[in-house]
Amino acid sequence: MADRRLQVFHAVAKQLSFTKAAEVLFMTQPAVTFQIKQLEEHFNTRLFDRGHGRIALTPAGEVVFGYAERILGLSSEMDVRLSELTGEISGSLMVGASTTIAEFMLPGILGEFKSTYPGVRSRLIVGNSESIENRVMEHTIDIGFIESLSHEPNLQCEVCCDDELVVICHPRFPLARHKELTPQKLLEHAFISREPGSGTREFTENYLRHSGIALDQLNVVMELGSPIALNGVVETGLGFAIASRASVSKEQRLGDIVAIPLKPRLIRTLSMVYPKEKFRSRLVASFVEFASVRLRALISKKTA
Repeated sequence: MADRRLQVFHAVAKQLSFTKAAEVLFMTQPAVTFQIKQLEEHFNTRLFDRGHGRIALTPAGEVVFGYAERILGLSSEMDVRLSELTGEISGSLMVGASTTIAEFMLPGILGEFKSTYPGVRSRLIVGNSESIENRVMEHTIDIGFIESLSHEPNLQCEVCCDDELVVICHPRFPLARHKELTPQKLLEHAFISREPGSGTREFTENYLRHSGIALDQLNVVMELGSPIALNGVVETGLGFAIASRASVSKEQRLGDIVAIPLKPRLIRTLSMVYPKEKFRSRLVASFVEFASVRLRALISKKTA
């Protein structure tokens, strides 16, 4: 129901970038620029100052932004309230998840949820934990699942379940003969890391620091943006990685990868994030409850 120009303006104001807003909205940059131009012509004033590769809200833009936040929020709430008068859980559900959760945990859960509530149309957005948090704050997704605790003051964070990170390597890699590994034993071997912004990487680095390991001591030979890609490189025997046990259960069964616990154990929490003080529809609330139960059961099964 909300004016599309206002939705585009809101995204640009949040990102302070036409390029990033286009990515979030799944639009081309010229289309975003055109919508902003139309809105500025409508109000007969500039909403953004542009210069030196940066943009900033003008005083008029600040006023429009304040109203846009309220208008878009109320529009979304109105749509949901009216759809819920039917008594059925239905509508569009925008879910974001960091890559490990999206690739190995959520697909089955979304499928089960669709079977339970046929009127729901789900869309899954995949990115690292940092990008998912940003999209939740921009209100472009309803709820996010990340591989760490959120420290963003504008987000509500709820713990879903625990997930163990383990050392993974080829069965003939030198580390494979150990039943458990201290961080110090990892330093002499090639390390395959996740990309900056990854929840897995952030949690691993914090663990190593607390264990007295300086990050520049690690022999990082490659950085990868996907747990599937990580598994593929580890299977070649190039080096070891640290990954969710749940992400290698299939490879373990096939004998392609060995998973070795760290000492002390490396346990993290998987979390849900959503905007504070934002209206939560019955659809979103139902999915949160459904997914929490299924995630705990899935983690227990894969780590048994």
